[in-house]
Amino acid sequence: MVLALCVSAAVVVLVLLGLFVFGLRRRLIQRSGGTFDCSLRWDVPAEAAVTTPDGEPSGKGWIYGVARYNGDRVEWFRVFSYAPRPRRILERASIEVLERRSPEGEEELALLSDSIVLACRHRGTRLELAMSEDALTGFLAWLEAAPPGQRVNVA
Repeated sequence: MVLALCVSAAVVVLVLLGLFVFGLRRRLIQRSGGTFDCSLRWDVPAEAAVTTPDGEPSGKGWIYGVARYNGDRVEWFRVFSYAPRPRRILERASIEVLERRSPEGEEELALLSDSIVLACRHRGTRLELAMSEDALTGFLAWLEAAPPGQRVNVA
């Protein structure tokens, strides 16, 4: 009985510690400011290939994360990770915006309710970012605010 109680207490402490570390990591990421919630789908095949048999966009491949502006780059962190470093780094000069659209089909379930999907290309890799309308406005303004002489491709 005492052993079961000790094991249960240890499990509760570990779960609480894990949740605390998640919250602390997010707080440290947001400390410098300029962060926004942003889901990412990396290395997306041609537009027609990411559909269900019904022809609707698939909700697969989306990863929920937090993005942070850092100079001329956007650093993207997975939410459900303990890694202190960003999972992806997008450089402003290498981002090409292809299209903007609303989530459709299964994507509506995989993404936050007010998300807008932004299809981009970064160094030849096609990716999609899903963020709120406010975050999208800020992201596009950040892209267009490139220093003189840098090429920016915003559709």
